[in-house]
Amino acid sequence: MEKKNPDCPVEMTLQLIGDKWKVLIIRDLLTGTKRFNELMRSVTGITQKVLTSHLRAMENAGLVTRTVYPEVPPKVEYNLTETGFSLQPILDSMIVWGTDYKKKTEA
Repeated sequence: MEKKNPDCPVEMTLQLIGDKWKVLIIRDLLTGTKRFNELMRSVTGITQKVLTSHLRAMENAGLVTRTVYPEVPPKVEYNLTETGFSLQPILDSMIVWGTDYKKKTEA
């Protein structure tokens, strides 16, 4: 049975990127193509299993593309799709809000 999308747009967004790891993966892919190990290094604290799981979920949701090159060892690259890039204004807003909040709480 196919899962129904939530009626609430906020809930839909949270379903897609409501995990801290997914937001950080998107942050890093906004700057361009990354290989798996690059993401492992840049997303501090994430495990290989969790990164793999989130990349698969994001690929299934149409946010990320995975390209496998027929080499030995296999070379795999990840990119944001057009839909994935459309999340940039949300992350930009999070940067502004987080910066302001940090200033207020450190004052």
